[in-house]
Amino acid sequence: MKVQMKKSWIEGAFSKRECAKIVPSSKDSHRCFQHSRYHQSSGPLYRGSAGCQVCQNLIRCCCGRLIGDHHGIDYDCPVFQSAKEKDNVEWSVEKDTKISPTDAFGTINFQDSDHTYHAKYIRTSYDTKLDQVLQLMIKEWQMEFPRLVISVHGGIQNFKLPSKVVQIFSKGLVKAAETTGAWILTEGINTGVSKHVGDALKCHASQYLRKICAIGIAPWGIIENQRELIGKDVVCLYQTLGNPLSKLSTLNSMHSHFILVDDGTVGKYGSEMKLRRNLEKYLSLQKIHTRMGQGVPLVGLVVEGGPNEILTVWEYVRDKPAVPVVICEGTGRAADLLAFTHKHTADDTNWNSQLKEEILLMIQNSFSFGQKQSHHLFKILMECMEYRDSITIFDAESEEHQDMDLAILTALLKGTHISAPDQLNLALAWNRLDIAKKHILVYGQHWKVGSLEQAMQDALVMDRVEFVKLLIEHGVNLHRFLTISRLEELYNTKQGPTNLLLHHLVCDVKQSTLPVDYKISLIDIGLVIEYLIGGAYQSSYTRKHFRILYNNIYRKHKNQEVVSRLAQNLSLHQLNQTGSRSGSAENTLHSQFIRTAQPYKYKEKSANLHKSKKKIKDEFTVSDDQESVGFIYPYNDLLVWAVLMKRQKMAMFFWQHGKEAMVKAVVACKLYRAMAREAKQCNMEDDTSEEMKKYSNEFGKLALDVLDNAFKQNEQMAMKLLTYELTNWSNSTCLKLAVSVGLRPFVSHTCTQMLLTDMWMGRLKMRKNSWFKVILSILLPPTILMLEFKSKAEMSHVPQSESHQFTWYHGDPNTSSGKDDLSLSNYDFDKGVEKQVEKQTFPNNNEQQSLPGTRKIYEFYNAPIVKFWFHTMAYLAFLMLFTYTILVKMKPTPSVQEWLVIIYIFTTSIEKVRESQASSSKR
Repeated sequence: MKVQMKKSWIEGAFSKRECAKIVPSSKDSHRCFQHSRYHQSSGPLYRGSAGCQVCQNLIRCCCGRLIGDHHGIDYDCPVFQSAKEKDNVEWSVEKDTKISPTDAFGTINFQDSDHTYHAKYIRTSYDTKLDQVLQLMIKEWQMEFPRLVISVHGGIQNFKLPSKVVQIFSKGLVKAAETTGAWILTEGINTGVSKHVGDALKCHASQYLRKICAIGIAPWGIIENQRELIGKDVVCLYQTLGNPLSKLSTLNSMHSHFILVDDGTVGKYGSEMKLRRNLEKYLSLQKIHTRMGQGVPLVGLVVEGGPNEILTVWEYVRDKPAVPVVICEGTGRAADLLAFTHKHTADDTNWNSQLKEEILLMIQNSFSFGQKQSHHLFKILMECMEYRDSITIFDAESEEHQDMDLAILTALLKGTHISAPDQLNLALAWNRLDIAKKHILVYGQHWKVGSLEQAMQDALVMDRVEFVKLLIEHGVNLHRFLTISRLEELYNTKQGPTNLLLHHLVCDVKQSTLPVDYKISLIDIGLVIEYLIGGAYQSSYTRKHFRILYNNIYRKHKNQEVVSRLAQNLSLHQLNQTGSRSGSAENTLHSQFIRTAQPYKYKEKSANLHKSKKKIKDEFTVSDDQESVGFIYPYNDLLVWAVLMKRQKMAMFFWQHGKEAMVKAVVACKLYRAMAREAKQCNMEDDTSEEMKKYSNEFGKLALDVLDNAFKQNEQMAMKLLTYELTNWSNSTCLKLAVSVGLRPFVSHTCTQMLLTDMWMGRLKMRKNSWFKVILSILLPPTILMLEFKSKAEMSHVPQSESHQFTWYHGDPNTSSGKDDLSLSNYDFDKGVEKQVEKQTFPNNNEQQSLPGTRKIYEFYNAPIVKFWFHTMAYLAFLMLFTYTILVKMKPTPSVQEWLVIIYIFTTSIEKVRESQASSSKR
């Protein structure tokens, strides 16, 4: 059904032209015309019959076909007017051709000695609507929208180029097309400059061959083996070997698409140039993306060529806006003539009659022109030189020549006179970092406020990692740049790599079917993060105060849109007053966006909790000087965005920057692993799940490498990195997240095992028979006083709960806790290692041994190993008592054993409820 609809649309939108009136091109008609004339009284018309085989096979119509090839035309129709007006008869494409639906479109298979190349093609009229041509190319042929159009012009006949020029031309053209996503436009035939373009694609773009869109726009009437192309949506086999005696040309097999322009003529050029030039202009009006001020850039490239190429350059440079042109000097004829004139007329003071005579002589020798034609072409050359800024000369044989791709792109920047932000946008679209460094982001360039930030947004959307790095180096502050609106735009972008799984995950967490154009909010992203990480983890995007602020902001934003629409009907004075008020409201709105992006900060004292709730109302109005504040950890938020959007290179970049490198790697590993599992369950492509597993393993290895490096630098501080509470990651720890991921190499690392052992033992210092000593101390509490305990220095890396911070002698106010000893300013979390040795002051050995008895008892019962054995022994006792109450007949009144069982079950239930409430209270 889709194929039939496609076929019917193409037949309705595209047409062919065929000659509908025979007008012999020969001045002397054959005798069959003379003998068959008759005169009509109604007018001086003469009719002829084409019954003579000589006329049919020798005399051609003005359309270029033999008279005998005009199938379906009644030869008794008027052939020419009276003999007196015979020489004034003209054949016209508009009047003397008929239009019918196209009968040639589909796919061409070119047979080569080694490969079979495929190309899309269509036969269409020269006056086809341009929007339909573009729709065919983008939607039906699935071509990527161009970010640059390189229109190559040159000679139609075969010509030779120096080997050095061929090498530089081929390499430069292919590189320019590959790196920028350009379309290359040529005549598409297997001779002249089109053949050189095809050879360039064949030699230098084998692995990217069909990624480069080389479009041949050729006249249908000059194509040899036309019959092989006739068919509707067919796959045809095309032979590129033509008849040496034929004046027709074959198609070049290295082109990916062909538009065969039909004006009803045969063996004539010219009709294709009208459609080609109109298509170039139409493409230049299409914007690469909505924020760019100009459309798709166009550049002309002249290689060799005849007088028509000079006329083409004349049209290009005089156009509004002017089209920059690159002239390949050393390729011959028109190109050398343009280059010579451009160089020798740079200084008006050197202009003299001798130079004029020299140029005229070059014109006569190059094109075999007479004096009148030479002077006319000389005049056109001089008019071209009036727009010399739009002409760039590329000399491949010069020792100081630059790469041709650079010449093409710099000619665009120089010749179009666009603003610096638009130039940067073009470099972004082309993905040419070298152009941005050398010609755009240069010293002394003035940038408007926010222009680089907009470029940063575009670089993130387009997944240009190197541009993001370059913009940061040139002063883009991510804390100022990243706002809620921009982050949401990044999650909803359709450009660059996208993760289809993210939409499915949002549907799962919202438990509803969402439309395709649904706009994902940060609250949705927070729910997805919590779903993927699991457990009691809570994203900062889903906290209660964030939801309140978020909803209030968008409610105000919606109200502002209503007010702005109503303001259009006000008087100018009222509009100015309203504008001032809405401006302040907009500043407040922007401030609220920024403030809501800040993660929730834990309040240590319960008294501050009530104040923090009260401050939520006050956070809606923020002073203007705080508008520069963005996300506290922008690299973390952008890392999560890159991971959820499956942009691995971008995720790696944000992991390398900012703080908390170890935990960022662990979180990325967890998110990728969870998404790989979800992708497999959603029956998505196998490659998607495997790709995410690969990315997860990469981040898991990075986390392990950071831990190993930190452990080699400082064991104590490496353990602190594992147990430090991370406010931006739901107050979790790196160790807790690694365990939830199931990152076995990380958990089995020596540093982690040492930490777990110390945490398991608590403050107890036992080397051998720890289980025996613990059980004995539980059964005989006085033996606790005989046990050894660790000092504060030995326990500095072990995490302590907030209500039981380690204190010396029941808490010395001058002594900081283990958590406070970890100064974030003293560490380079980008590398995960200590920047400088932390200065800590610990009591001496004599003080360490003077732990009082009450403190020993307290530390003993708080040790995890003691709690484990205590609960184990209590559970065994419960099982014995429970078994006893079940097997032994008891009295009607509850016995002591039954009361103990009831108390155990009740207290255990209370504990489970408490744990549940404690985990939910964090939300």
